Amino acid sequence: MMPKLKSILLIDDDDATNFLHQMVVEKSEITEYVHTCSSGQLALDYLTEATNGKYPQPDLIFLDINMPKMNGWEFLEEYNKLNPDQKGRIVVVMLTTSINPDDKAMAESLGIITGFMNKPLTEEMLYNLYKQHFG
Repeated sequence: MMPKLKSILLIDDDDATNFLHQMVVEKSEITEYVHTCSSGQLALDYLTEATNGKYPQPDLIFLDINMPKMNGWEFLEEYNKLNPDQKGRIVVVMLTTSINPDDKAMAESLGIITGFMNKPLTEEMLYNLYKQHFG
């Protein structure tokens, strides 16, 4: 049995997508906790709010690209400005419906994105990411 991740953060403006992806993550039993945010700004607020002196530091973030107000790229720009203790050792995966090759190239060029996957999230995708980055 593999050790569970501490937590996974899902960032997507579509509530139905967050709900579906949260169900997939919970069914996989790969993590202790799943948190969803419906915008990049809410995700930044979550990551920078300490509870009992500790920041959430999820092990894995799934990030959508196309969101209103703050898209995935803008989130990453602000995320890069966070203190290291707010980021932790996080694996960030773009989870998108985008088929634009420029989006994939941009993700690869940033150096912070460790994966670029198409929605919807599946248990197989989760297990493969776990093996690749945590196993």
